[in-house]
Amino acid sequence: MKLLITGAGGFVGQALAQDLLNDGHKVILTDIVEPTIPQVASNNYHNATCITADLHDEPEAVLSKDLDAVYILHGIMSAGSEHDFDLGYRVNLHSTLRLLEAIRNICPGVRLIYASSCAAYGLPLPPMPSEATVCTPQSSYGIQKVMIEEVINDYNRRGHVVAFTLRLPSIMVRPGKPTQAASSWMSGVIREPLQGKESILPCPDDFKCWLCSVKTLVKNMKLALTFPGDCMPPHIRQVLLPGITETVGSMLGTLKEVGGEEVLKFIKREDASTEIKAMIDSWPFEFDISKALGIGFAPDQPFRDTVEDFAKTLKDKSA
Repeated sequence: MKLLITGAGGFVGQALAQDLLNDGHKVILTDIVEPTIPQVASNNYHNATCITADLHDEPEAVLSKDLDAVYILHGIMSAGSEHDFDLGYRVNLHSTLRLLEAIRNICPGVRLIYASSCAAYGLPLPPMPSEATVCTPQSSYGIQKVMIEEVINDYNRRGHVVAFTLRLPSIMVRPGKPTQAASSWMSGVIREPLQGKESILPCPDDFKCWLCSVKTLVKNMKLALTFPGDCMPPHIRQVLLPGITETVGSMLGTLKEVGGEEVLKFIKREDASTEIKAMIDSWPFEFDISKALGIGFAPDQPFRDTVEDFAKTLKDKSA
């Protein structure tokens, strides 16, 4: 298959591209700054094409009539969108609308996999939110995601694309540096201490998080290439990807089990800003994922497996 990944320079884009290339697909990686080809996929280097493009100004530059699927992953993360109102709307809303219109004209009928977010939800919430729960986002990022979701529903209903809108949990454990996501600390409290670095923790031990491993996310994003288009109603394409619920206390307990008592000294407690606290306090921490499991998406692995997977990557790098 010939596949396009927008936002391919980001962590999820790189992880997905690596698996798709290793599966033998042809992959176009595009971002505002030229993305790299994942090193682990270097044996399939010839199947990768990197394009630097601003999708707001030139969405046509990354499209071709022979595309089989498009993964839309680009965006300004939650805290970044809240900090810079104009940039958040330019990237998360307007550039995506322009890309969708270009897709309709250049490669109509293509499979479209859109990375949305549980930031689509906000208070008030029922005990187990589902895709049927009314979205009341409490951030610009969540608003932008919901607006694109509805446009994608219309494009699918009209036959312009075969769409799958995936509402992602917070992804663990993201390597590299902290991001502009308001949930960035969730990875940070595992990633930094295991490397002997300080990490800021803005929440108490009883704070609950909705999480998903990198491994399961990539598996489910690939599965979205295989499901029949009629597995969901044509005008309702949102699906909550499976995740697991962990408290901050249980996360720190797992960190101690994997990394030892000494890593806990790198955790520094610090209150979140009023804006960020309001945002993260509005997030649900458990969902009804029966729709996803019924379609065929995979459940997430235990949290300890996720932490051990990350610890292993650190050992492999230092070997």
